[in-house]
Amino acid sequence: MQSWKPDLTTLTGPKYLAIARALARDVDAGTLVPGDRLPPQRALAEVLGVDLTTVTRAYGEAQRQGLIEGDGRRGSFVRERRDAAQARAPIVERIDPGMNAPPDIPGMSLAGAFRDTAARLLANGDGMGLLQYQPAGGQPSVREAGAALLRARGVEASEDMVLVSAGGQQALHAIFSAELKAGDRLAVAPFAYPGLLALARRYGVILCPVRMDGEGIDPDALDALCTGEPVQAVYLVPTNDNPTTATMSPGRRTAIAEVARRHGLMVIEDDAYGQLPERPITPIAALAPERTWHIASVSKILSPGLRVAWLRAPDIGRAWRLAADLHETAIMAPPLNAAVVADWAEGDMLHRLIGEVRAEARGRGALVRQCLAEGRYHRHPDGYHLWIPLPPDADAALIAQALRSQGMSAIPGDAFAVDRSTVGPALRVSIGGLVPRDRLERGLRLLGALIVPDATRKISLV
Repeated sequence: MQSWKPDLTTLTGPKYLAIARALARDVDAGTLVPGDRLPPQRALAEVLGVDLTTVTRAYGEAQRQGLIEGDGRRGSFVRERRDAAQARAPIVERIDPGMNAPPDIPGMSLAGAFRDTAARLLANGDGMGLLQYQPAGGQPSVREAGAALLRARGVEASEDMVLVSAGGQQALHAIFSAELKAGDRLAVAPFAYPGLLALARRYGVILCPVRMDGEGIDPDALDALCTGEPVQAVYLVPTNDNPTTATMSPGRRTAIAEVARRHGLMVIEDDAYGQLPERPITPIAALAPERTWHIASVSKILSPGLRVAWLRAPDIGRAWRLAADLHETAIMAPPLNAAVVADWAEGDMLHRLIGEVRAEARGRGALVRQCLAEGRYHRHPDGYHLWIPLPPDADAALIAQALRSQGMSAIPGDAFAVDRSTVGPALRVSIGGLVPRDRLERGLRLLGALIVPDATRKISLV
């Protein structure tokens, strides 16, 4: 039924999930029957007025559930029905395959450590207070644990300068709300974390892409931008940049700090991966403490489910003003989770758990080196995502769909582009998440075959 057009009017949530739900609904209703051929992805994207990537993700989700199957050049077809309970889990229980998460580690200590620490904390005389509302900005003991971590990395930090947020995205949201206004100019790399792009759109902040190299933003290019027009702030992911994996050397960080000081720039340092290397590099917050907002989250170094981040403000006054914004957006970080992570930080458990993630990431990196030709990709030695510039003729969306069929997370590079008209095809591929090593190896070998010149022109996945 190549004329199938899903009715999305009653479906909410992300468009790709709405399309997958509509497909499941029409299969259940008999509107679509086994053997029906679905519209090509590009055709359906045009009919629905959505990006090709949205339809690609929808078909990938439907294939994961066992609703459809691909048959090369012939396209995608509705599969023979199985028992509904066996065929698929509810879509709402599926983790977004586009998210870059730490690798799943068989036998990892995380679950046991959380169980034991939470039980011990709750057994204390005032343990049930961890299940109640918390002070704006977080419990003083949790803020102090974050401050101590930062001081160990050379950053000036006190309990009153550090706030607890429900993940790094909430911290960014609060900074945008309190410190930036519509029309302000924010310097960024040409590719940036999609959550940052979304916040800029929401608040009317103008993103100004700055030339970058293998270490991230070029300080001379940043200086030239600020000399030409007023710029209020710069956003940086200095270690294992998302998506490009670029990591700033100590010298590069010093140069960026000097430019920021010379032009009066506010620095937003999103250090999501900063503690992942065995020898973390000194943060920019240690070099320009009077102007740097530093975000240290555990989502990318332990687990996104913990929803705990520390936000270090340039001074006490701005920290307490921002505490109100954090409270208004999410009330508080999960207090039990925050207390558990703080307890780990005060001992050696946090570093032990990060070490397990690091070791698994390195093991997966060895698979990457076996499966992909040197020079075809960029990767931080302790990281778990790849940045892959593609040949000019490559179709990133088709490659991403093929990888998702192997359980891997892959996102076309233009999803990260500040200005899509100026960038070539690229792909961010996660080698972490729930995909096991054996399936990861199969996916990487498939990836290696698809990123050579002419590969996607010779095949069709729709």
